[in-house]
Amino acid sequence: MKPIPYGRQTITDSDKEAVLSVLGGDFLTQGPTVDEFEAAMAQYLGASHAVAVTNGTAALHLAALALGVKPGDRVLVTPNTFVASANCIRYCGADVEFVDIDAKTYCLDLDQLEKKLAASKSGTYRGIVAVDFAGYPLDFERLRNIADQHGLWIIEDSCHALGAEFLDSKQQWRKAGSGRFADIAVFSFHPVKHIACGEGGLAVTAKSDLNDRLRSLRTHGITRDPKLMHEAHGGWYMEMQSLGFNYRISDILCALGLSQMKRMDENLRRRREIAQVYRDELAGTPLVLPNAEADSRARHAYHLYVVMCGNQNNQRKQLYDFLRANDVYAQVHYLPVYRHPYYQELYGKQSFAACDNYYSRCLSLPMYHGLEHASQEYVIETIKRFFKK
Repeated sequence: MKPIPYGRQTITDSDKEAVLSVLGGDFLTQGPTVDEFEAAMAQYLGASHAVAVTNGTAALHLAALALGVKPGDRVLVTPNTFVASANCIRYCGADVEFVDIDAKTYCLDLDQLEKKLAASKSGTYRGIVAVDFAGYPLDFERLRNIADQHGLWIIEDSCHALGAEFLDSKQQWRKAGSGRFADIAVFSFHPVKHIACGEGGLAVTAKSDLNDRLRSLRTHGITRDPKLMHEAHGGWYMEMQSLGFNYRISDILCALGLSQMKRMDENLRRRREIAQVYRDELAGTPLVLPNAEADSRARHAYHLYVVMCGNQNNQRKQLYDFLRANDVYAQVHYLPVYRHPYYQELYGKQSFAACDNYYSRCLSLPMYHGLEHASQEYVIETIKRFFKK
């Protein structure tokens, strides 16, 4: 059996045909396929505005810029995430402060967030970056209420959670990252995500002014809109009105994304099916399994399937090594952001009980919609062999 990664893309003949169609067309970038992809994503999410960019990190950076993050600002961030969720604030010269995670969901602990804000002087913080970790949708409606009490904006890092949903106070299912409660939500289309563009990202917002800023900053801060220009020279004229970046995504990548979007519901169904098989067949092992199904107000998207190992005898590393020796490439997501040397040099060594405990025990098993049944059964059988030893 070939080595089994923790995640990978699935590319079909229709995906290849979609890309070849763009390669044979008039536009490789800045063309109509980008607009089509943005419209398809906005419709799927129930969002007002969607701005496609080069990758999820670019989307986070543009979100911070559009919200006016600047040196001297302090922003609250979950520590259990890929470093880009915090780095986007540092790119703007601002400081981050971490809030511990919920021991059950591994997302930002909203109770601790409330306590921290209640104990802080008004104006201490500018905003919050929270993550729908592994595909579990955080209650952003509650987070919105907390943020509004303290005058804070919200960036929702939903890069793990395309297709995830949560039940709001009106008993309506809301898709994670719809922009309904966060000021700006972001997604990633890296190959291990629910749909792949190769690389690609998306910024979503319900606010027209933020949409305009995102679009301008995506393209060097340049506008061609006559209503916004300071001067008028002719049809060729354009103005750079702010210091932006070249974060444009190509039509080639958007063609792949559009093709993959047609299978989004099937991809999500398959991931949930894989999760159910893990739950059923690993139930008798010492591993602590995700129990999202016990939460009637959330529908997990399963970008990752994270199990918790025991604390004794460095069980996580032993299992990780055993799986790799048997060609199962499980992964650890993530080293807490505050434990990276860069952040330790900035803010010193920190410790957050729930996040440290999570990191010492977490292991992500293979989870991708192209995972074949035989491969998953091999993963399960290998885990069971480890515990029999």
